[in-house]
Amino acid sequence: MKNAVIPVAGLGTRLLPATKSQPKEMLPVGRKPIVQYIVEELIRVGIHEVLFITGPGKTSIENHFGINHELVQTLREKGKEELLAELEFDRFQAQYYFTRQRQLLGLGHAVLCARSFVGHDPFVVALGDSIIGLHAQSDVVHRMQQCFDQHDCTAVIAFEEVPEHEIPQYGIARPKQDNDVFEVADIIEKPDLDEAPSNLAVAARYIFTPKIFDALDRTEPGKGGEIQLTDAIKLLLEDGERVYGVRLNEGERRYDIGNFESYFQAFTEFALADEKYGTLLREYIASLNRA
Repeated sequence: MKNAVIPVAGLGTRLLPATKSQPKEMLPVGRKPIVQYIVEELIRVGIHEVLFITGPGKTSIENHFGINHELVQTLREKGKEELLAELEFDRFQAQYYFTRQRQLLGLGHAVLCARSFVGHDPFVVALGDSIIGLHAQSDVVHRMQQCFDQHDCTAVIAFEEVPEHEIPQYGIARPKQDNDVFEVADIIEKPDLDEAPSNLAVAARYIFTPKIFDALDRTEPGKGGEIQLTDAIKLLLEDGERVYGVRLNEGERRYDIGNFESYFQAFTEFALADEKYGTLLREYIASLNRA
């Protein structure tokens, strides 16, 4: 599997004013922008071609993954080799592509924009505002690829266990088995607690065959005229297609950068775990607590 799609077209309104002129996906978490962690995760598991589904005001994402020859030359001339090492991601053996979601009609519509890019091949979808694992040290996409290869299925979805009060915020699985890898019987978008079949929430990573596009074509727009990816997955299940789930491991927490609370938490955890500055930050926080 060589292709991945990263939807990054959302407006990030819950992070205003920080996202007024800066894409949410380019906000730094620790030393890197959110979307760089996601690309590094995908490259590590063998993805070679990445399509970004962009929207208005997202050109800095394209600039970030382009090579800035002037910057590289300046750093070399000034002998700042340690800073050049920070641009190691520029040398990834990957091709980046960008297409515009001309109307912001939901995640399902964003995935539909990838149809020409994908062709007849299976592909990964990784949401552009969710980091899996501290510093993106996760192999969940690799485990999903193994599941896809081992089972005759149309989709594989990552799931994580969430606290009861968070269940109404996510798509929730009805698993057929209580295993780390399981077949999905149903998926329910943002259920009430008394309707929730489990506490397994969709965790921002998917693998699909191109059959998802036919299901999206048949998906009726929901609230706000948006085409929901979860609704298309339900259509696949109704068609008799097999969908599997893969649980996140205990150390693979999902950092969903959707609001300031989650953003501050993610930034703090990543900064505290920084090899160079983490200890200094801990000492500084301790000094504040003593003040």
